[in-house]
Amino acid sequence: MTAQFDLVVIDAADIGAVGRFYAALTGWDVVREDADRFGVRAPDGQEVEFQRAPDHVSPRWPGQEFPQQFHLDIQTADPAAQVDRAIALGATHLSDGDDWITLADPAGHPFDLCQKDGVDGVMALFAVTIDAPNASALARFYAAVTGMDLTYDGPEGALLSGGGRNLMFQQVQTYTPPAWPDPSRPQQAHLDLKTDDLDAAEALAHSHGATTLDASSPTFRVLADPAGHPFCLVR
Repeated sequence: MTAQFDLVVIDAADIGAVGRFYAALTGWDVVREDADRFGVRAPDGQEVEFQRAPDHVSPRWPGQEFPQQFHLDIQTADPAAQVDRAIALGATHLSDGDDWITLADPAGHPFDLCQKDGVDGVMALFAVTIDAPNASALARFYAAVTGMDLTYDGPEGALLSGGGRNLMFQQVQTYTPPAWPDPSRPQQAHLDLKTDDLDAAEALAHSHGATTLDASSPTFRVLADPAGHPFCLVR
């Protein structure tokens, strides 16, 4: 019994502001807007949600005192042409890479605009990228739990693919894990994994190194992966 990767949920104090930022920047549709969550959906069906966290502490990239933990890799044909527009919408320019540009959204979460030919107009979500002290090991954990395929495993990171979605794992030598729900070491984001059998999916995750943080709800359970990132198994 595996659990299907559903979506990434990113913490923010003002979920409307950050959600509308991504909708305006990428061209993705707003599909959820309530008191606790704001959701956007790319044309291929991938969704990103923003979860209300009133005491959210923003990451301070690139350090590990307040680490990013997660980031989105978003594709567009010409990242440089999108920077001024992103800044006008509320982003901050952080760094330039070989074929990507790193910015921070209005809640302080870094994200990368990555170059891909042919992605004009509406942008594409290439991957949700997760920091890890051992990217290969964490990728293999999520491969076991979700059934996604390990399609790349190298010194700088690893990639899982399945169902038209990608999870990347980025090697961070000075990695500092979250300690949910400690507000001094907060999570910045988490994955929601869907399952028909919470008990079986929880047992599978445990067998590969996860720990349960909260099992009080009949509809979801909060676990931590081997690197300390919380994730939810959702019925």
